[in-house]
Amino acid sequence: MTKHQLRVLEVLNFFDNKDSVLGFRKMLDCAMDTQNMSIYKKVIELTDWKEKYPTYTDELIEKSKILLQEIATIPVEEYNNEQSVLRARNILKSYGSKKFSLGPVSVEIKKGQVYGLVGENGNGKTTLLRILAKEISYNEGELNYSFNQIPKNDYDLRTKLVYIPQRTAKWYGSLKDNLKFVLSNYGISSEENETRVLMMIARLGLWNYKHLKWSELSSGYKMRFELARTLLRKPELLLLDEPLANLDVLAQQVILEDLKAIANSVNHPIALILSSQQLYEVEKVSDKVIFLKNGQYKNNENADDLASDNQLIIEIDTSNSREDLLETFKNFKLEKLSFNGGVFVAYFAEETELYQVIAALGNAKIQITYLRNISNSTRRFFVH
Repeated sequence: MTKHQLRVLEVLNFFDNKDSVLGFRKMLDCAMDTQNMSIYKKVIELTDWKEKYPTYTDELIEKSKILLQEIATIPVEEYNNEQSVLRARNILKSYGSKKFSLGPVSVEIKKGQVYGLVGENGNGKTTLLRILAKEISYNEGELNYSFNQIPKNDYDLRTKLVYIPQRTAKWYGSLKDNLKFVLSNYGISSEENETRVLMMIARLGLWNYKHLKWSELSSGYKMRFELARTLLRKPELLLLDEPLANLDVLAQQVILEDLKAIANSVNHPIALILSSQQLYEVEKVSDKVIFLKNGQYKNNENADDLASDNQLIIEIDTSNSREDLLETFKNFKLEKLSFNGGVFVAYFAEETELYQVIAALGNAKIQITYLRNISNSTRRFFVH
């Protein structure tokens, strides 16, 4: 069974479990992998029906299953190149002896991978992205790209290597017309142009916004428009600066899931690096997290960055006092209990197990609002 067919089966499982929201988005991913205009048109028609009849969930599931069976029969050529699309070695950027310095930073990423770039404001995230995007120079190091074809000119390079800043430029006219204009620069026929644009609009949840203008869209949908405009050009390396800014928690999770799915396309995967301050959400979808502090790179895979390889570190949000927690943990080897950002952070000796701590908190009737194990999370760098 091919990877494409396995993905179709996964989507069928979503529909079988009545998860029509995520199932429909993943069905669109399977359809996009076919690059088949007939399939695209059927998906577009179904999307239009779905938006007209939003409460007809059972009917949508049945229609989607029928379409999925057809999608599964379309042969999809899988992308199997394991070569890194970007290799950066010991990149160093300095703005003077007494000013900000970035690096050295080394990054290597393949298509289909998602890297999260995290750190507090002013620690070099945007600077690093702009260096990787070849927008600004660097002082030392080596930067190499391996695209499917060597770019013929700067325009061709900007098709393969795309950087989307946090604040995007204003555009005029309707969303749909702007997207059609993008494809018109690639010599695509008007019929195919319309089909591909509507397919991308459907995939990025822009169906009910396609005739709106820039001033009529929220910040979140402006970002989705920029993604749609970029993805129509089929980039190989995509760099996003704070794509989650100004989004609510649910919207952040949805767009991250979308980005992960798009990056993992069967026949056109994308190498994706995105910066964000939403650490936990980014970690969920990232293959690797790059943490910058004062311009310095901390490797999340380096055990030297931990007090102990297997040390248990837990964040606890509770209305109970420090004394209550200390009493609860008196039989544990508690190395440190700090209060950081409105939550307690407890550091235990490496032999301590999470389930033991949770059981102790329950037995002591500690009022827990939130608890998270950050032992292997980049979050531990923020709370030291």
